[in-house]
Amino acid sequence: MLEVFVYGTVFALLSGTILPLLYRSKNARKASFGLSLVSSIMLLIFAGMIFYTGREPVFPAIRYLPGLDLTLAADRLSAGFILLIAAVVPGVSIYSIEYVEHAKSEARKNLQTALINLFILAMLLVVLAGNMLCFLIFWELMSLSSLLLVLHNYSSEENKKAGFFYFVMTSLSTAFLFMGFISLFRMTGSAEFGQLEYPANTLTLPFLCFFIGFGVKAGIVPFHKWLPYAHPAAPSSVSALMSGVMLKVAIYGFLRFLLSVSTPELWWGVLILIGGSLSALLGVIYALKENDIKRLLAYSSIENIGIIFIGIGMYVIFNVEGFEALALLSLAGACFHAFNHAIFKSLLFLCAGSIVHSTGTRNIEAFGGLVKRMPSTSALFMIGSVSIAALPPTNGFAGELLLYQAFLQSSAPANPLLTVLLIIALSSFALTGALAAALFVKLFGITCLALPRSEQSKLAEEVQKPMLLGPAVPAALCILTGLFSKQLLSLAGWDFEFPDLLLMGLLLALIYAALFLILRSKNPARISETWGCGLPSLTPSMEYSSAGFSEPLVMIFKSIYRTKIVHRPEYFDMQESLFKSGNVEIRLLRVFEEYLYIPPAKAIDYFSKMVSKLQNGKLDSYVLYAFIAVIVLILATGGLV
Repeated sequence: MLEVFVYGTVFALLSGTILPLLYRSKNARKASFGLSLVSSIMLLIFAGMIFYTGREPVFPAIRYLPGLDLTLAADRLSAGFILLIAAVVPGVSIYSIEYVEHAKSEARKNLQTALINLFILAMLLVVLAGNMLCFLIFWELMSLSSLLLVLHNYSSEENKKAGFFYFVMTSLSTAFLFMGFISLFRMTGSAEFGQLEYPANTLTLPFLCFFIGFGVKAGIVPFHKWLPYAHPAAPSSVSALMSGVMLKVAIYGFLRFLLSVSTPELWWGVLILIGGSLSALLGVIYALKENDIKRLLAYSSIENIGIIFIGIGMYVIFNVEGFEALALLSLAGACFHAFNHAIFKSLLFLCAGSIVHSTGTRNIEAFGGLVKRMPSTSALFMIGSVSIAALPPTNGFAGELLLYQAFLQSSAPANPLLTVLLIIALSSFALTGALAAALFVKLFGITCLALPRSEQSKLAEEVQKPMLLGPAVPAALCILTGLFSKQLLSLAGWDFEFPDLLLMGLLLALIYAALFLILRSKNPARISETWGCGLPSLTPSMEYSSAGFSEPLVMIFKSIYRTKIVHRPEYFDMQESLFKSGNVEIRLLRVFEEYLYIPPAKAIDYFSKMVSKLQNGKLDSYVLYAFIAVIVLILATGGLV
C-alpha cells in the first residue's frame, strides 16, 4: 500500500518535470503544478500512515552494483521531513501557476516550471535515500536543479555572481559529505544507513565532515554567505522552497548521522550549540541592517537555522550528560521549529514575491502604504511576521517554547563550565528572539503601513488570485499548527508538559474582541485627517525609514558591523584648501567575505596561475607529469612495500 504513494509521487513529479518541456503552453504549466499539488497530498497520506502504523518500508529502486543498490526507505525521521515537504509544496504550487507567467519568455516559463518539479522531486528523494550512494546522487540532483533555478535570469550580472557563489559553496558541501561517507564506508564496510556502535573518537572525522558539509547547505555561520546572494537572485517561489525545504533537508542529513551514533562526545554538542547560537544571533543582527526584502529574509533564515542547531546541540549535550527527557525535549523543539520555519518562511517569501512583482523593486525604503493597495497580501504578510516573531498562539511561538523549556528545566550539569555555556546560550537565544521581533516590526511596518514612499508603491496593485491562494495555505497552517501544537506533538509521540495554545488562542481572541467593542463604543469612528503637529499635511519624508528604524540597533552592534566611512573629496588647488566637490560612502565591512572567503580565493587563484604555467603544450612534459604522478600514487598507497 505504501509503495503506491511513493511511486505515485515520483511518477507525478517526473511527469510534472517532463510535461512543460514537451508542451510549451500555459495549460501544460498549470497541469505540471497540479501534479506537484497531487504529489503533496500523496506525501501527506504516506507520512501520516508511517506515523500511525509505525512501519519502516524499504523500496528497492535500481540494482546498481552488489551492495550498492539505489534503494528508497522511510522511517519516522524521514516521515517527519516528508510531512514538511508536503506542507510547503501546495502553497508554492498554487502560487507558481501565476507567478511563472511573469518570466520573460515562454522558454523560461517552461524551464522554470520543469525545474521546480525536479527540485521538489530531488529533495524528496534525498529524504527517502536508503543508503549513502543514493543520498549523494540525489543530493547532487537537488544542488544542480537549485543552481539552475538561481541562474534562471542568467542575463543579470547579479544572478551570475549569485550562481557562482552558490556553485562554489554547494560543491564544498558535497566534497565534505563525500569525505564523511567514505570514512564511514571504510569503517563499516557498508553503504547502508544504520546504528554506529563505535567509540566516539573513531567517528570524529565523519562528524566534522558532516557538520561542515551539512552546515554549508543549511547556512550556519560562517558558511552562510551564499544565502544572501542566492535568495535575491532566485524566483520568489524558488526562494520559498530553498529556505523552507532545502535547508531542512540538510538538517535531516545531519540528524540522520547524529541519531545513528550510540555514544556521541560532549564536545560535539558544545560545537553545535556554539555554532547555532552564533548563527542565530549574527543572522538577526545582519538582517536588521538590510533594506533588500529578500536579502533580509535570507539572513532571517540563517537566524532560524541557528535556532534549530541550538536544539540539536542541546540534544547531544543532554544525551551525553544523562538527561534523556531533556534531550528528547530539545530534539522535539529542533524538529518542530524546523517544521514551523518551513511554513512561515515560505509564506514570507511568497508574500515578498508578490510585493516585488507589484512594485518592481526589492528596496524596503521604496515601500509603504501597501496595506491599502495590497490588503490581502499585507494581511498574509502580517501573519507570517507575527509567526516568525514567535508571538502566541502562532506556530513560531510553539517551537521556540519547547527550546526555552529545555533550557529552563535543565538542572546543573556536573561540569560548571557547561552550566556557564548553557546560561550564555540561553541569554543569546533570548536576545535573538527580542531582535527578531524588532526586525519584523520594522519589515511589516515600513513595508505595509503609513504612506507610500515611492511611485512604485503608489501604483501598486493587488496580485492575481493564485498568488493570494498560494500564501493563504501556509498562513492557515501558521495559525492551525500553533493552536493545535499540543495535539500535534502528542500525535507525533511526544507527550511533554506543554500549554494548550488552543485555549490560549480562544482567550486572546475574546480579549481582543472585548477591547475592540469597548474602544469602539467609547470612541465612535470618525473620518478626518491625521493630526500633523500643525502642518497642513504629512509627507513620506516624515515617516520612519528602514535605516532610521534600525539605526539605534546598528549603533549598539557597530563593533560587529565594522562600519567603514570612505571620503572622496575633490579640490580646486593642489594644496587641498579649496573644496570643490566630493562624496562620503558609509558601508558595513563584510567580515566573513573579506577575512574568510576572499583570502583563500586569492590563494587558490594564485596557485592555479602557477600550475597553469606547467601546461606548456609539449607532449614530453605531459608524459613526465603522468610518470611522476604514478610514482607518487604508488608510494602513497604503499604499493612498493
